[in-house]
Amino acid sequence: QLQVVESGGGLVQPGGSLRLSCEASVSRLDYYAIGWFRQAPGKGREGISCISGDGTSTNYADSMKGRFTISRDNTVNTVYLQIDDLKPDDTAVYYCALDGGGRYYYRRAPNLDALEFSYWGQGTQVTVSS
Repeated sequence: QLQVVESGGGLVQPGGSLRLSCEASVSRLDYYAIGWFRQAPGKGREGISCISGDGTSTNYADSMKGRFTISRDNTVNTVYLQIDDLKPDDTAVYYCALDGGGRYYYRRAPNLDALEFSYWGQGTQVTVSS
């Protein structure tokens, strides 16, 4: 069973930064497009960004442009989400997800739609509070 693990969450003061990491139990993470989503208390899941397998193509939700940066290092099989200038409204569980694999989205990032992604992690909690 493919496993996805997020890390890097925690308690941060407003204005601070975090870098979340996503790893998966696959030998070639570049075969997969990756997406980041979040779910705040009492709210639905929200797409943040996604990245193609080779890392050259990205998509961002309009509301996430500017403070969120997705990247990947396929040499260490890890995808990152950098979050800057954190705000209390960023408090949420952040999830990483992989598409179905097979390099379908190797050069082109998929739509930021949860239905495009097949494998999900358990999430990492980000809390922004003073």
